[in-house]
Amino acid sequence: MNRSLVRRRALAALGIETWQRRGISSRAVQTGIALREATPANAPAPVAATLAPQAVSAPPAQAALIPSARERPQDWDGLAAAVAGCTLCKLCKTRSHTVFGVGARDAPLMVIGEGPGADEDAQGEPFVGRAGKLLDEMLRAIGRSRRESSPDRSVYIANVVKCRPPGNREPQPDEVEACRPYLDLQIRWLRPRLILALGRVAAQRLLSTDAPLSKLRGPLYEYGPDHTPVLVSYHPAYLLRSPSEKAKSWQDLKRVHRLLSSPSP
Repeated sequence: MNRSLVRRRALAALGIETWQRRGISSRAVQTGIALREATPANAPAPVAATLAPQAVSAPPAQAALIPSARERPQDWDGLAAAVAGCTLCKLCKTRSHTVFGVGARDAPLMVIGEGPGADEDAQGEPFVGRAGKLLDEMLRAIGRSRRESSPDRSVYIANVVKCRPPGNREPQPDEVEACRPYLDLQIRWLRPRLILALGRVAAQRLLSTDAPLSKLRGPLYEYGPDHTPVLVSYHPAYLLRSPSEKAKSWQDLKRVHRLLSSPSP
């Protein structure tokens, strides 16, 4: 199918009528706690400058990636098996399936959500409900897909917790920390050029902050020992409830496209 037609259909699903191609920024992503492209003069001050350095990196206590009672996984299959058999937090008691992640394991873009919902728990794959369908359209609008193996079009999708919180409640801090070693290994092995954190909960849990989404969205942060850039945007489920925010989300997606199209930092 013609890519232009696919893009137009994806934008229609997002509620956006047209897309005007803009020049790709040649500016490489800069290093530092708050990494960002040039912002308008009236843009709010980046919140990253107010966050302590440890707020944008995995806590030092997580240096031991997998509890000593378990042998540390040496590859993706071993990690998936460790997740499938995990009993490190109370979420293991109510899950139907663990939700490990999906996508090419060399993808330049990693999308991280908050936690599995009922559909994800049933199927064992992240973002498969209504919000997942919208996410697929969003990714398709910038030429990317979870099913794509091509390095320049692939995406890897995961969550900050691997099991569904009961009643779709927010994952609690202890649950996130129990799962963080698994996520850290995925990030370390994937080595994405960019992480896109979707929604307040994912952003707060990933960056270890309680700042609101309105302040977290905008700047680029860095995560972990590899200083992986992190961009924060809206969760697709929120966009389904608040379609008027889709235009802002589209701005974020275009920025993702620019960052991934620029030379490697």
